[in-house]
Amino acid sequence: MGAMSNRPLGRNVLLGGLVAAGLALAPVSPLSAQTPPPSAPETQQPTPSQDPQPQQPQEQQQQQPQAPALTFEGDAGMLLMQVKPDKTADFEAVMGKLHEALSKSDKPERRQQAEGWKIYRSTDPGPGGNVLYVAIMDPALKGADYTFAMILYEVFPTEVQQIFPVFRDAFAAGLNKVNLNLVQDFGSAARPAPPLPTSGTTQDAPAPGDSGATGTTGSETPSTSEPQTPQSPPDPQ
Repeated sequence: MGAMSNRPLGRNVLLGGLVAAGLALAPVSPLSAQTPPPSAPETQQPTPSQDPQPQQPQEQQQQQPQAPALTFEGDAGMLLMQVKPDKTADFEAVMGKLHEALSKSDKPERRQQAEGWKIYRSTDPGPGGNVLYVAIMDPALKGADYTFAMILYEVFPTEVQQIFPVFRDAFAAGLNKVNLNLVQDFGSAARPAPPLPTSGTTQDAPAPGDSGATGTTGSETPSTSEPQTPQSPPDPQ
């Protein structure tokens, strides 16, 4: 493999071979492990009886597959990320770089995404001793691409080649995506709740004295006799 140049990697090369540290829940290979495209085969010169075929541009011949976009279809979204305990500083440094990329982007949708995007770190132990980070997108910008590597590439096309391996190596497992739809907003004005469903017939509460009621049971009846006055002790002699 030839030496890697300092030129920015193309979008398809970056995302086709690397899907943002497991966004597709699959292992990814290092940026430096990208295999250069094979050289084009030698074309045979047409004979006079053959019509020459137009050659397609080399870029079209070597198109890389598009990586799936990380989008949310619900009112809000959530990402669960497991990070190695000794890589939390690296992960949080990349999150700081992602924050910088969102703020410096010239795309209006990136600013909209940033308004509802927060990263939390759990104080409870994560699975397997890993550290759990939660990204909350509330509200989520429906249809917008939240792929970390893509956002970093847009603003830092050269630096991403150094940022991405740090980001990838911090992960202990792939990302888990959750779409969320709003059911109740307790911070807003409350509305009358719909009637609750009923099942079976409604039974009257047991009266006091019936079996199962609080206090006396059905076999117990309160005494109606007057309490006896205790007798005074005899005077001492």
